Amino acid sequence: MAKAIKQIKKSVPNPVEEQAQAISDILESLTENREAILSTLGILKHLHEMGVLNALHGLLEQRTEVGAIAVQQMNQPAMHNTIKNGINAFKFLGSVNPEQLQSILQGLSHGLERSTEVIQKGEFQSLWKLGTSMRNPDVRASLSTMVEFLHGMGEVFNRDQQELH
Repeated sequence: MAKAIKQIKKSVPNPVEEQAQAISDILESLTENREAILSTLGILKHLHEMGVLNALHGLLEQRTEVGAIAVQQMNQPAMHNTIKNGINAFKFLGSVNPEQLQSILQGLSHGLERSTEVIQKGEFQSLWKLGTSMRNPDVRASLSTMVEFLHGMGEVFNRDQQELH
């Protein structure tokens, strides 16, 4: 038959041994993550050289004052409109077909390049040449696109106006 346990020996860790174990664990973790730690130290070095860490340190020291200023700025009516406009811009970008947007932006970019060249050269077209350029398929395609854009925009404006009345 087993004997009853009458005494429990509780082991109290020695603070020196506990500290040595903690240092050992840290060193083991450092060696396992050597590349990540060296990369992080490199990033911190560059941030320090740029003065970002000093700015961040000052920001943290003055966090209550900075927070109060931020809240004051956020409570201005213009900021409310800015936030609403930002949200609407993201909604708009989410609703646009990416291929259509890419096509339009490429057309804008190329059109800006050509117009910049004309301005730099100072080669402005005569009224006669402007009129005959309407026969150019590229000009007609662009004008048709702009007219259809204006039709669509006008439809929405008229619909919104009718809903208001």
